Amino acid sequence: MKVWKHFCTITHHRYLVMRGCFAVGLYKQGLLHDLSKYTPAEFLVGCRYYQGDRSPNDAERRSRGYSSAWLHHKGRNRHHLEYWIDYGVPEGDARRGLCGMRMPVKYVVEMYVDRVSASKNYQKERYTDESPLAYYEKGRPFHLLHEDTMALIELLLVMLAKRGEPAVNRFIRRRLLRGKVPYERAYLEKCIRALKR
Repeated sequence: MKVWKHFCTITHHRYLVMRGCFAVGLYKQGLLHDLSKYTPAEFLVGCRYYQGDRSPNDAERRSRGYSSAWLHHKGRNRHHLEYWIDYGVPEGDARRGLCGMRMPVKYVVEMYVDRVSASKNYQKERYTDESPLAYYEKGRPFHLLHEDTMALIELLLVMLAKRGEPAVNRFIRRRLLRGKVPYERAYLEKCIRALKR
């Protein structure tokens, strides 16, 4: 039974992401999103630790101390911030430690769509447009994100909470993916402050 439920959960999630990506014009990413979840390294673990209301990776992590499925997944899917963690570029005589690299805009958009879809998938009728932002804010202190990438994902999530999904999709399709929005922390934070007024 867990096998079927897990298959339905990940397939429904992929359907939601595909629909969200198609709405903003990211057709290839919508079709290819999370295909690694069907590989034995991820699927079998997902079935074993299936919970229904959150990722099975959390249960595997609690049980084993790490999630083998997540380690496999994050290294193959560019829409996850963890894919972009690397050592910082040397500055002067000092080297920075691990840090988030600046994600290409199309993967930040896919990350946004993924977060919205995961919230819809797990929260079902309890989902609101504020749900993805609330989930993001809970984990924010632990994220290793480039400052520009952090500002962009936050802008999209705040815009969703304030204006709704159709408005965000229009913004992404007409402005963001066409390069009409500066991908710079200072500009994006100014936009966030304006939305919050």
